[in-house]
Amino acid sequence: MDTCSSKGCGSNTSPVGWNIVEAAVAIIAAVVAGSIALLGFGVDSLVESLSGAILIWRLRVEQRGDANDEAIEQVERRAERLVGLSFFALGVYVAIEAFRSLVGRSKPAASPVGIVLLIVSIAVMVWLAKEKRQTAEALGSRALRAAAAQTLACWRMSVTALAGIGLNAALGWWWADPVAALGITVLLVLEGIEAWHGEDEG
Repeated sequence: MDTCSSKGCGSNTSPVGWNIVEAAVAIIAAVVAGSIALLGFGVDSLVESLSGAILIWRLRVEQRGDANDEAIEQVERRAERLVGLSFFALGVYVAIEAFRSLVGRSKPAASPVGIVLLIVSIAVMVWLAKEKRQTAEALGSRALRAAAAQTLACWRMSVTALAGIGLNAALGWWWADPVAALGITVLLVLEGIEAWHGEDEG
C-alpha cells in the first residue's frame, strides 16, 4: 500500500490537476478576449501546478523515510527558488503587457468563459485551502501549511482578475482589465518572495 496516499499525499494530486485545467482554460480565454488580467491569472496557475508537483514529490519522499534529509532539503530549496524566479519573471511579463495595454488603450472583449472560470475558482480555492490546512495539521507539515497560504494568495488573485474583467464586461471600463493585471503583478511578486525564502523562514 502507498503510505503517502494513505496519509494525504495522494489527495494533493487533485489541486495540481485543477490548476492545469484552470490554466489552460484561462489562457485560451485570455487570448480570445485580449484580457491581460485573465492571462496573468492563467500563467499563475501554471506556476501553481509546478509548486504543487514539488510538494507532492516532497511528501512522497518524506513518507518513504529512506532518503537523506539534508539532500531532500537542498533539492527542495533549489526547486523553491526556481518557483520564486518563475513568479518574478511572470510578474514582469504581466506588468509590461498591462502597461502596453493602458498606453495603447487596448480594449479587451468581454469574456463570459473567463468570468465563469474565476467564479468557480474562487469557490474551489476556499475549499482547497481548507483541505490543505487540515492535512497539514494531520501530518504536521510546514510545506502543506505554506501551500495552504499560497492557495489563499491564488484566491485573492481570482478576486482581482474577476473585478477587472467583470467591470469591463458590465460597464465597459476597458482600463479595469489592465489595472487588475497590475494588481496581479503585485501578488505574483509577493508569491515569488515567499517561494524564494522558503517555508522554513516563515
